[in-house]
Formats: sequence, C-alpha cells, structure tokens
Amino acid sequence: MTLDEARARDAADPLRHHRDGFALPAGTIYLDGNSLGALPRAAVAVMHDAVTRQWGERLIRSWNEADWIGAPQRIGDKIARVVGAKDGEVIVADSTSINIFKLLTALTAQRPEATHILSESGNFPTDVHIAAGAARAAGIDLRLVTRADIAGAIADDTAALLLTHVHYKSGARYDMAALTTAARATSVPVIWDLSHSAGAVPLDLAAAGAEYAVGCGYKYLNGGPGAPAFVYVARERQAALRPALQGWMGDARPFAFEDAYEPAPGMGRMLIGTAPVLSLLALECGVDAMLAADRDALWAKSQELFDMLTGLMAERCPDFTLVTPTDAERRGSHASFAHADAWPINRALIDAQVIGDFRAPDVLRLGLTPLYTSFEDVWRAVDVLADIMANETWRKPEYAVRSAVT
Repeated sequence: MTLDEARARDAADPLRHHRDGFALPAGTIYLDGNSLGALPRAAVAVMHDAVTRQWGERLIRSWNEADWIGAPQRIGDKIARVVGAKDGEVIVADSTSINIFKLLTALTAQRPEATHILSESGNFPTDVHIAAGAARAAGIDLRLVTRADIAGAIADDTAALLLTHVHYKSGARYDMAALTTAARATSVPVIWDLSHSAGAVPLDLAAAGAEYAVGCGYKYLNGGPGAPAFVYVARERQAALRPALQGWMGDARPFAFEDAYEPAPGMGRMLIGTAPVLSLLALECGVDAMLAADRDALWAKSQELFDMLTGLMAERCPDFTLVTPTDAERRGSHASFAHADAWPINRALIDAQVIGDFRAPDVLRLGLTPLYTSFEDVWRAVDVLADIMANETWRKPEYAVRSAVT
C-alpha cells in the first residue's frame, strides 16, 4: 500500500470526522490509545465549567444542581450501551482493581465450600495481585493455569473465575459466551475484565450470558489519566451481592448517617466513598464521543487498520514477529510485535513522534483506536519504524535506559 492509497482510504472513511473531536498534537502519530486515550475536545470546556462555575461559583450546591451525586449511575447507564448491558446494570466507581476486589470478595462469600479462585497465568498483574489478596482474605487459594487449560480447570470447588477478555499484551480474545457457559455448568461465577475490550471490540454482555464484569475508563473510553472504572452486575444477581468494602455512598440511606449499614438497592451498593466528580465528568465526555460513533463501523475500521498495519510490518519490518491472533474474532484492537530489542526501538519511535508502548520482556504494542487513528497514521508509523531499523537509530545508548513508565 502506498501513502496515496492510505490517504484515499481516509477520504472514504465514514468515521473520519470523529478525529476532529480529539485534541491530537500536530505532527504526532498516536498509537497508544489502548493505554491512555486521547483528549476529547469537549472535555476541555466541560472541565473548565466544572471547575470555574460548578465548583468555583456554585460550590456544594452542585451536588444537587449539577447532579454530581447521580454521575456514577448516569455515566454507568451510558457505558451499558457500549458493552451491551441494560440501564441499572453498570455503575462507575473506583478503579478496576478495587472493583475486582469488591466482586471477588462478594462472590467467594456466596461459595463457602470453594477452595480456590481461578485465573490465567500471565494475566494482567493487577488482576492476579488482587485475586491473590481476595483469596488470602477468604482463606482459600489462587490457582493460575495456562490459557489453553482454563476451561478444563473450572471445577465445583472454584469460587470464581477471573479472566481478561482481551489480553493486555498479546491482544488475544476469549470466547466470552463459550467460557461463561462452561463455568455455568458448575455454577462458577465469571468476572470479565473488559479493560482492553470496552470501546475496542463488539460487546454484548447480555447475549453472552455474562453476569459480572469490570472495565477501565481511560483507555478506549478516553476518560483521561486515572479515570474511574466501571463495574457490571446482571440485574438478577445484584440483590445477593454483598461486597466486603462497605462505604457510606453504598448505603441505602447515606444521608441518614446511621451506624448500621444497609446495602443500597441495585448497583448503588457497589459505591464506597465520595465520587471523584471532576474525573467522572471528563470520562463522560469520552463515553459520549464513543456513543456518537457507529459501533459496527468502528469494528470494521479496526479490522482494516489491523490488516494494513500487519501487512506493512511483514513487508517492511520483517524482523518483528506478530504475536496477536490474525483472526478478528480472536483478538482486540491492538497489535503486538515481538523483538529482542523492543524497548530501545520503542524509545526511538517515541523520539520520532510515533507513540506506541512496550510490554516486558520483548513486545512493541501498537494501539488502533478507530475514532481517531487514520490509515495515514498507520502508513507513516511503519515508514518511520522501517527507517529506524534500517539506520539502527535505536542503538543510541540513551535508548537503553528504562523509564518508570513503559
């Protein structure tokens, strides 16, 4: 594919106008939306109003006037439309890690005869770390098995199965419906981590039979650094859920200020403390931008971008090994390539204004976010990488130094 052909595809892209809704720096090719989404332009005005008027002028009155108090439910209902859930089944709260802990502790308490929590070895570290802590708190074990062995490891004494729908490093995607069905045969609840799925791949939690899920707000939902996460519980499972973390905002009557705790009805019980209002309002802008786009068109473009990227990489950068499945139904919306020198190569790319990221020990990860990634972006990124490899620019000594964030 030539640069002119890439530009022609951009001209024919039905999603091209959505790129204008993001404040992308001129001259920068951003392929890391799978780690931190770009800034929605709408968020600048919303945040200015939230700080100067809602907070600065109206002060505490904005909890009622601007419905700060209802933001977790309101934005949760919007995210429900992205992930294929119903109103009242998703709420925005805390971080992905805390939401995993809330679900795991609540579910293990419902299965007192269980001996272990089950997850995948090589899962995203926070999932494994949180699961280990939840298992220790429940007096049971954490059992980790390979991806290929997950289905066969589900047993009657499994307290809960925790899986990341799209793997953070490889981009491999589980068959959610098949594994949920397999777990249901032994009444084992499944918690799906949607951090690399929500806004990236087609999701229909209801159709897949999923009952519990968590997800990240700052990747494909473009909610900003450290944006609040979300948690999903199917309506019929909510009443039985009693998280170990009981905060005043999760109480049925928070402003009665009573000593005794009574869980709020529905998803309200998944709240703990005071909501981070400014972060919530920024996240809402990102979710609104996602809802403004056609979901089928997003996934179709993601596949086209992936095919273009992997094709160009095979042609122009043959020293890299693709580790992401090529079958669209078995992957997410990022492409990962293995190379022994992926770290310094990625540093050289960033200095050349092509921003991807690195995942240890040897993976260069390039995110494809159809709302704002163009075909020309992909073409130019591979062109820059090919030049870096040909000239061995990545061998500069300063590129061997690891930074705190990779």
